[in-house]
Amino acid sequence: MGVISLSAFDLSLTATLLILLAATSFRLGLGLEKRILVSGMRMTLQLLLIGLILKFLFANASFALVFFLSLFMLLVAGYEVWARQKRKLRGTAGYLISTVSMLVSSFTLAFLALNVIVGVAPWYTPQYAIPLLGMLLGNSMNSVALASDKLTSEMYNMRGVVEQRLLLGQNWQEASSDIRRDCMRTGMIPIINSMAAAGVVSLPGMMTGQILGGTSPVDAVKYQILIMFLIAAGTGFGVITAIFLICRRLFDERQRLVLDCLETPEVNKRF
Repeated sequence: MGVISLSAFDLSLTATLLILLAATSFRLGLGLEKRILVSGMRMTLQLLLIGLILKFLFANASFALVFFLSLFMLLVAGYEVWARQKRKLRGTAGYLISTVSMLVSSFTLAFLALNVIVGVAPWYTPQYAIPLLGMLLGNSMNSVALASDKLTSEMYNMRGVVEQRLLLGQNWQEASSDIRRDCMRTGMIPIINSMAAAGVVSLPGMMTGQILGGTSPVDAVKYQILIMFLIAAGTGFGVITAIFLICRRLFDERQRLVLDCLETPEVNKRF
């Protein structure tokens, strides 16, 4: 049995649920109705656009096209991680750190999986490379953003404690160790919970999609296990990289906590 095609009418029916949610938000005074509607429209346009791009890419597979699309995805993911932080690093440092963290968490593991584990030839085959990279970026992006946001906020809120520990002779690693560990846990807990609940509470998206497409459930499970392991490893390494790089920015060569490199929350007015 093939995949049942969905019509525009079918999608519009589900869109009414989003409109109903926005109306409920307005009625309850949550102030989220605009975000709900705009995000829904943005998501629809983005997915329709990427669908057309992937259709062209699958029909005209080349390393250059896959590379530029992957690079674009990386740059957008880096921006999203940076933009979600309440107290961002000033200038381009915060964006560069976010992008490097996403590079470590997603690109390196995707390259390893495509070449060594899956063994697809050529390794940049878009049907494998783009969905795999997208799943790694999407999942690790949320975790890195959570950990980074918690780190900058905690460093600011607990600056007195950190500075007192520095005055007592501790180096920056020792003075910030408790905060860094808590932030790493915050970033890794979502994927740990996802692994624990997979197959019992929820059926992950890739597995569900493959089953709907006619793939054997056993084969779909194998691919989902592969993806979950990659996401967990990528998330962990990405979070650790982000925490380390941000801390190096927050402490100078004289082991002093430097918070003037952080923007105030009032500056962050991103929708």
